[in-house]
Amino acid sequence: MQIPARFNGPPTSGNGGWSAGTFAVACGAAADGRAFEVTLRIPPPLDTELAVADGRVTAPDGTLVAEVTRAADAGPGVPAASPAEAEVAAKAYPGFTDHPFPTCYVCGPQHPDGLRIFPGLLPDERTAAPWTVPPDVRVETMWAALDCPGGWSALHIGRVYVLGRIAVAVDALPEPGATCVVVGRASALQGRKAMVDSTVYGPDGARLATARATWIALSEE
Repeated sequence: MQIPARFNGPPTSGNGGWSAGTFAVACGAAADGRAFEVTLRIPPPLDTELAVADGRVTAPDGTLVAEVTRAADAGPGVPAASPAEAEVAAKAYPGFTDHPFPTCYVCGPQHPDGLRIFPGLLPDERTAAPWTVPPDVRVETMWAALDCPGGWSALHIGRVYVLGRIAVAVDALPEPGATCVVVGRASALQGRKAMVDSTVYGPDGARLATARATWIALSEE
């Protein structure tokens, strides 16, 4: 398998959510409500042949890239926001003016062909954003959509974080072209770690997917 360059997070490595979703799908993840957890051991390399065996993803030189396991669940999820609330929050997305990775496939305003999910803060410090589902939506897309809205619930405090571990359960895929709402919330900040939750809701308000993730700050405070 490969992570094509289109699905970058930082410029030279894969978006954490998309990459984790790709690895999970290779190990059996599907839109069936089962939870899988992926731990990223190094930034996922782009356009590189990766091997998967026994839940371990390795680079050509044998370097461990990620580990995949089944998970009991993917956390409690985040309460929904209305489409109107999400629209208002997204207008104040901090990444429009200060983004550590502005070409990120999920949340980068400068990505030419990304998901364009721009999570802004709600008054209770949840993040929320509308999301127009792309034509090629699949399980990996849902993992990606859950990634950055959770991360921005920690990123807004001014530190740069990257994804370290994420557990996801996808119940169903939305229809291409549908407008969903993605919400995130930080549950704990401990040293360099931020524990965050995120959920995707469909146009009818049904919960489609949820995640619990650990993000790691790139530097000490």
